[in-house]
Amino acid sequence: MTAAQELERQDALARELTERVEALLPNIRARADQARALRRVPDETIAELQQAGFFLALQPEAYSGYQLDPQHFFKLQAAIASACMSTAWASGIIAVHAFQLALMDPRAQQEVWGDDINTRVSSSYAPLGKVEVVEGGFLLSGRWGWSSGCDHCTWVLLGAIVPGEGYRTFLLPRSDYTIHDTWNSMGLQGTGSNDIEVDNVFVPEYRTHKQMDGFTGNNPGVDEGSPSLYRLPWAQTFIRVVSTPAIGAARDALRLYRELVRSKASGDVTKLAGDTSVAERMAAAENSLDEMECVLYRNFDAMMASLRAGDPIAIEDRARYRYQASLVIEKSMDVVDSLFSSAGGSSVFAGSEIQQRFLDIHTARAHVANNPTGFARNLGGVLLGADNQDLFI
Repeated sequence: MTAAQELERQDALARELTERVEALLPNIRARADQARALRRVPDETIAELQQAGFFLALQPEAYSGYQLDPQHFFKLQAAIASACMSTAWASGIIAVHAFQLALMDPRAQQEVWGDDINTRVSSSYAPLGKVEVVEGGFLLSGRWGWSSGCDHCTWVLLGAIVPGEGYRTFLLPRSDYTIHDTWNSMGLQGTGSNDIEVDNVFVPEYRTHKQMDGFTGNNPGVDEGSPSLYRLPWAQTFIRVVSTPAIGAARDALRLYRELVRSKASGDVTKLAGDTSVAERMAAAENSLDEMECVLYRNFDAMMASLRAGDPIAIEDRARYRYQASLVIEKSMDVVDSLFSSAGGSSVFAGSEIQQRFLDIHTARAHVANNPTGFARNLGGVLLGADNQDLFI
């Protein structure tokens, strides 16, 4: 297949998948309260997203996946977030694991997808586990938090440091871990980001993924015939899955704000003509959202074009893309804070939709991947000629 034919295939599949996912948005929005009450995404929503093919977006064609470029996937995730950020957060994280699994040893892929292409995987990447090296693999123990969507999954990816080597991700089946119901949060209440506990479980070598392999591109599941998609650095895909939902939620906050101020004007928008504050807030919000979307899609367009041409992605670019991804939540906070602060008295009561967008976006800031400080320092150092210090780019 030529590059042009591949892009045509991508566009056609993306249009079909977009139509199916967008048709689900009214149901997802209607179940948002249910998701918060359950503290996880409703089973009906997961079933509908599976039927629509959302979880297959980044999965290899060898396992009936769509193998789409990430920019198509993230447009879908942002759309879902406009209806319910919790649903977009949890389902997007679940879906992105198909990408990482495609990088792993083919034996691991076969174990997960061999009997059921719709098998789902959750994760917690914080290096909190204790690892002992043994013959054929490792013994893993520990407790991890923030495993979003874990109740809908039968496998998990967990992060830990291998003594004398460095960071790896460990893939475990549901029989090897315990889920603890701990997710009681101020926002993103419906993500079901519970704790995972493992007690001295054996993990074979082939069910692990080295951070260095993800950084250098020497992944055991990728060979000369693999699609360009799986030559993309793993981190560039994952980091966007925990920030892109904020773009969709912030855009919905702008929609809600517009409806609120219009209702105050009793349908006569000329009454707002003299209120420059409202107009300026809306203009700034629209511009900020447009900038975030443009950077997101431009970066993936550039990366995928380089990979299809057989060119590497420069470390300076990778560091810049990483930093730009980490800014999304703070930019989205600026948008929603500005709108929420002038949305009126009704916005402070329980059940306020714009308040929920405020809470969800602020909760997302707590994720370590959304703290720009270290990524700014690394990019600045690289620009000054220092060596890159971040393997997760």
